[in-house]
Amino acid sequence: MRFADFLRTAVLLFGAASTALAAVALAGATGDDDTVALIVAVSWWALAVAAGLWLGRRLAPTSGIGRLLAGARATNQLPDIEPGAIIFNRLWPLGVFTLASGAVAFLIPQVPAIAAGYAIAVALTWRRQSAAVQAIEDRDGVRFYFDKSSPFGAPKLLRTPGMRKVEPVPVGVETAP
Repeated sequence: MRFADFLRTAVLLFGAASTALAAVALAGATGDDDTVALIVAVSWWALAVAAGLWLGRRLAPTSGIGRLLAGARATNQLPDIEPGAIIFNRLWPLGVFTLASGAVAFLIPQVPAIAAGYAIAVALTWRRQSAAVQAIEDRDGVRFYFDKSSPFGAPKLLRTPGMRKVEPVPVGVETAP
């Protein structure tokens, strides 16, 4: 699986997790007629949205993703494309987090409300990372793929040859000979 596609999928899954957690938090809080919890939850979600938008505003990879790209092993062979296995191996903590937080929604609705805010913030913080990786791939003429690694260990990437993107020269601009 290409790394940029994984990042897009991760953003969508974090957004889906935040939506599910917000829904069960709202259902749990309205079942208890707890308006204070609803007000606090909506305020926390607004703060998480603002933080995620602020942290994800740059069109450059984060330092962690930059280190991951820099440490990619070069190869000339395409790896096995196993998107389901890679997504499960890398994002299983999100599933556990969502299920564990959502399971207590009708007992303690504050737990999924807080968890939804964190998922919103992560989704919005990562929203431009796939475009940053794609820009690096186009600039350098490479493609980054996931390498097989343990679900509990750090991810590893492979760097394969790709197509370099050459921008057309605008009319009226002179180029050096």
